[in-house]
Amino acid sequence: MKNTTLIIMAAGIGSRFGGGIKQLEPVGPGGEIIMDYSIYDALQAGFDKIVFVIRRDLEKDFREVIGNRIEKAANVAYAFQEIDDLPEGFTRPADRKKPWGTGQAVLSAKDLVDGPFMVINADDYYGKEGFRKVHAYMIQQMKEDSPVYDLCMGGFLLENTLSENGGVTRGICQVNSDNLLQTVVETYDIRMEDGELKAADEQGYPVSVQPGCHASMNMWGFPASFMKVLEEGFPAFLAGIREGDIKSEYLLPMVINQLLVQGKATVKVLETPDKWFGVTYKEDKQAVVDSLRALVAAGAYPKKLYPEA
Repeated sequence: MKNTTLIIMAAGIGSRFGGGIKQLEPVGPGGEIIMDYSIYDALQAGFDKIVFVIRRDLEKDFREVIGNRIEKAANVAYAFQEIDDLPEGFTRPADRKKPWGTGQAVLSAKDLVDGPFMVINADDYYGKEGFRKVHAYMIQQMKEDSPVYDLCMGGFLLENTLSENGGVTRGICQVNSDNLLQTVVETYDIRMEDGELKAADEQGYPVSVQPGCHASMNMWGFPASFMKVLEEGFPAFLAGIREGDIKSEYLLPMVINQLLVQGKATVKVLETPDKWFGVTYKEDKQAVVDSLRALVAAGAYPKKLYPEA
């Protein structure tokens, strides 16, 4: 049996816990935060280990808010995404304030993974189906020794990932008839306006998107060998940054797109009908609270997720 790890990218959730950080406000009937539900669903799906990627300066607070509780229910480890954790020969620009994106976040956990692993955001509710499908694919079908990297992703329907309170950013996916990802394009300010779906590209120009298209929510499944891709690609990314650019990020969709273009990877899109929700805007919180209470009332979750914690 392969060991399976869930990596939760939580380094960007903020520096103040419990004092206004929207992603960490209690939303469940037992005071749970969104991350609790993802971990519960992952453990139910069969994952063996949880790795939190956080900033080192937040470790004490993070453990108090969620880590110590989860350690009583699961095998937990911590990785630290730091702005100065760079390959030999590189130093951060003096004006750079933020770490280097989701690619660096996952790379920081490279020594904690010994089998296939899944990656998610800390502040998104994904539903149960994506965890089940990604875990099943990694255990039953993912080939570690494939001549191309064998990857998978949870494919959400765009219409199930919108906020009623403003525009959202999503990776819009082009998928072929075999449910293989062709491209993923970051698309911005996606919103329903007067019954019509609106969106924009990186420059702010209008683009067309369809409610039933697949959207990436950073729910990826990788073989352990993918860490080597990230490790080898990070120096090349850093070397290509233009002088004065202090905002570029080493992003998972960018790395995956490059592999697809080069014919070095396949990505199986595992469609999930579940509805995403999260606190993109402060006004979203009540909808999240109501949704979770409805799920608990329907029996999808117990009133207290971790009785032993």
